Amino acid sequence: MNLSAIEKTYRTAGQKDKHLFSLLIPSWNNLAYLKLCVRSIRQNSTHPHQIILLINEGKDGSVAWAEKQPDIDYVYAPENLGICYGLNACRELVHTGFMVYINDDMYMLPGWDDVLFREVRKMPHNNFMLSATMIEPYDIKNTCGLVAHYGDSLENFREKQLLQDFRQLKKADWSGSTWPPVLIPTALWDLVGGMSAEFSPGMYSDPDLSMKLWQAGVRYFKGLGESKVYHFGSKSTKRVKRNKGRNMFLQKYGITSRYFVKHYLRRGENFTGPLQEPTIPLPDKWLHKIKLWLLLFR
Repeated sequence: MNLSAIEKTYRTAGQKDKHLFSLLIPSWNNLAYLKLCVRSIRQNSTHPHQIILLINEGKDGSVAWAEKQPDIDYVYAPENLGICYGLNACRELVHTGFMVYINDDMYMLPGWDDVLFREVRKMPHNNFMLSATMIEPYDIKNTCGLVAHYGDSLENFREKQLLQDFRQLKKADWSGSTWPPVLIPTALWDLVGGMSAEFSPGMYSDPDLSMKLWQAGVRYFKGLGESKVYHFGSKSTKRVKRNKGRNMFLQKYGITSRYFVKHYLRRGENFTGPLQEPTIPLPDKWLHKIKLWLLLFR
């Protein structure tokens, strides 16, 4: 990985006062989906936002396309940086008080940002993480999302029908914000050091970020049911060589990621307010010690 080869293009400095959020969108040779994602932001957002692309490799013409977009800032890496190094590299271009991490295979639905902004305005502090709610074509047992098939590729995407129907798809606000689209105050991102490079290229980096926030005292992890996006489903992550994030999380924190999101974040449960420190039963503590021992000495 050649970090010195990273190029950063920052062309929206004159629009600082207009932008509400900074939207960070990693993309890895996925130009067709990236174009749709950006179009949905331009078309369906209530407020103006800074758009920052992370272009990994860009062998599909992404750089040439981005250069022609006057409302887009971008980081270009000739080699695939992955999510962790990549999002951290984008931080230098952020000029708003709030960062929103979005996948390039997402289509932002009308009002997605206004729902998040209204929640931000209600907050008495900046110690929170918020998520929009994903609509996905298949049931993958995601307790934080909705299932409705409007296409699993660009070729069969039923955009017009989705725009007519999405408001009828109901989801209560839920606990356990950790998956993108995720909003975090920029100052809070800086406080915990952004993404953890040891999780590169990125598997389990999302719960790791949530755990770092938890350790910093954050207890407000909320998913907004009325802020919706359509997610085609991991068009990039299926191609990447995965790091052993599950094992790394256990080694780093002494508990499994699954235990953290279930018992700490209570992910997918109806939102009832700030989370409380869980009481971990002694058998669970010993079980994690055994799992860690087996991992370290196998």
